[in-house]
Amino acid sequence: MSSSGSKSDSQSGSQSAGRGPQPTVAGLLPTDTTADVRARAAGAGRQVAVLPVGSYEQHGPYLPLATDTLVACAIAQEIAAAYPVHLLPPVTIACSHEHAAWPGTVSISATTLHAMVRDIAASLRRSGVEALVVVNGHGGNYVLGNVVQESTAAGHRMALFPAMEDWDAARERAGVQTSLLSDMHAGEIETSILLHCHPELVRPGHETTDFLADDRRHLLSLGMSAYTDSGVIGRPSLASAAKGKELLAGFVHSFGAYFSLVTSDAWDKGAVPPEMPSATASSGD
Repeated sequence: MSSSGSKSDSQSGSQSAGRGPQPTVAGLLPTDTTADVRARAAGAGRQVAVLPVGSYEQHGPYLPLATDTLVACAIAQEIAAAYPVHLLPPVTIACSHEHAAWPGTVSISATTLHAMVRDIAASLRRSGVEALVVVNGHGGNYVLGNVVQESTAAGHRMALFPAMEDWDAARERAGVQTSLLSDMHAGEIETSILLHCHPELVRPGHETTDFLADDRRHLLSLGMSAYTDSGVIGRPSLASAAKGKELLAGFVHSFGAYFSLVTSDAWDKGAVPPEMPSATASSGD
């Protein structure tokens, strides 16, 4: 197996390691005061919180370890600008065990992530926020689906966003050429979103690091290193800031169905609210 981006290449962008302060990203944490939250709640029927969940894992030689968190935050921030929701700070370390072969990757157990989201939801309910939408930026956070299943079975209002259909609708809206199967990691979608939101964090190299590995049936057993040397699976050379902007717009559009669902009176009856857009209607403008 070969790729235009090797493991040695991935280390070339770290020349300044240990030489002064490391760069950080401003604007990731909400700046609400308790008065802001109280005022927003006063005008809402049912309160909804949005929790971005990312990861801290390798994304090839040109995207930061925090890429999934940055993507989840970008989606959540756009949602918060369009809907009356409480934006929460992100969960920045999650389940990235398949990337353990690369330096910098940090993981927590699925049990810990499950407990964190469950505890956050319970705390929100105690303060009067009935509904929680988890915005997931990392495909390896499989346990989030279990958290939502168990919570809704217990009668709590919770949803996981975006679904595969939402990713696909956003991809089509933005003109992303790579399929979701091929665009697995640090590819056209993630690179486009960062080129739009945080272009200063995208280092040189994405133009020449395309690598495809569509048959990944043993990924859970062998990890990412069995399928890519660079850590990249996708076509980042096709990324653009314009695509990133349209991807986020697509997610904002799709979120309307989720907001209708978790705030609807029909929730307690187990029925789909009539005002909720159909799958066709929510597939893009």
